[in-house]
Amino acid sequence: MSDQAGELEPWRIHGDRVVYDNPWVKLALVDVEPPGVPRFEHHVVRLKRVAIAAVMDSEDRVLMLWRYRFVPNSWGWELPGGIVDPGEDGRQAALREVEEETGWRPDGLDHVVTFQPMVGMVDSPHEVFVGEGATLVGEPEEGEEAGLISWVPLADVPALMAEGKLMGSGTLVALLHILAARKR
Repeated sequence: MSDQAGELEPWRIHGDRVVYDNPWVKLALVDVEPPGVPRFEHHVVRLKRVAIAAVMDSEDRVLMLWRYRFVPNSWGWELPGGIVDPGEDGRQAALREVEEETGWRPDGLDHVVTFQPMVGMVDSPHEVFVGEGATLVGEPEEGEEAGLISWVPLADVPALMAEGKLMGSGTLVALLHILAARKR
């Protein structure tokens, strides 16, 4: 790391004003002052913490959902995941979401990374978990969550990525982590 990094100053935050708030999203105007720049209001979107899980099977396939997302008006493959409930840790949420969305119960999950997908304007911590093995315990609880549940060969992931068929930063981060770990 550069010696200059220790000399940098953080932005000063003078306060914030909530513009919109509901259980899913909060929009605020934050009064900020970057070093050497006049103060201004910056939009900040605050979302709930999210947990995403990549579950692999013994045949080197990953459990995925083929979903329609109306915001981008497209279909694509995603990993199961969702909002971490109050009082729940990320691993518990990831385990719960996999079972609710797919009907499969993972044998276990390990945390690999927590990241912010759009750090400049959106506060939305994403926790990524990876595990091997799962048991089919029933039907998905939330039918609207998935158009199709499938074990997708990991070997197909680079082509799906190149074709734009993988949706969501959590899905990309988890699958890239698995691919990188397999190359070592």
